[in-house]
Amino acid sequence: MRVIIIDDHALFRDGLKSLLEQRSIDVAGVAADGKEGIALAKTIQPDVILLDLRMPNMGGLDTLPVLRETLPAIPVVMLTTSNDESDLIKALRSGAQGYLLKDMEPEELVGALRDIENGKNVVASDLTDALARMVQGETTIDDDEGPFSDLTPRETEILCLLAEGQSNKLIARNLGISDGTVKLHVKAILRKLDIHSRVEAAVMAVEHGLRQKNK
Repeated sequence: MRVIIIDDHALFRDGLKSLLEQRSIDVAGVAADGKEGIALAKTIQPDVILLDLRMPNMGGLDTLPVLRETLPAIPVVMLTTSNDESDLIKALRSGAQGYLLKDMEPEELVGALRDIENGKNVVASDLTDALARMVQGETTIDDDEGPFSDLTPRETEILCLLAEGQSNKLIARNLGISDGTVKLHVKAILRKLDIHSRVEAAVMAVEHGLRQKNK
């Protein structure tokens, strides 16, 4: 199995790389943030992508939809310290195939990665109760954004800029990301809102007060 690690903590990346390689898992590359990780994933095409949740600039919940859009066949696994139910729900709704915790036992982690490689969805044992509540529809995310509740923080940010009439190029410059990344986010926004143009997205944002709310 070939994996890549996307995590902003160098000591954790190095330690995890060593741990996995001792157990015959090839760590084909590491990246320190989402943008670097997306480029690395496109180049390496690993079997599994390990993605941290909280990273500066482009966090895991912003990176995940881009990876799912550009590399849909490669499973993405969140590996995080967060046992927050809302993070779990957002990650699974955005297409994560696994949600694992950094404090799990090494052998449990390796076993989970093997299961994910074989097409299974795996959630850390500490979160199985939360997953059951989610499946039964008992868990919701506290959110007052109405139709925008499925958008990631980055997608919401980009939608607000669309509502201001900004072009992809200007949005990219303001957020410090590439034009291509903006285009991927816009495509994800349109898909999630079930609309067909950026004008519709901007109108919807203004109608629901999203633009004013984020000023």
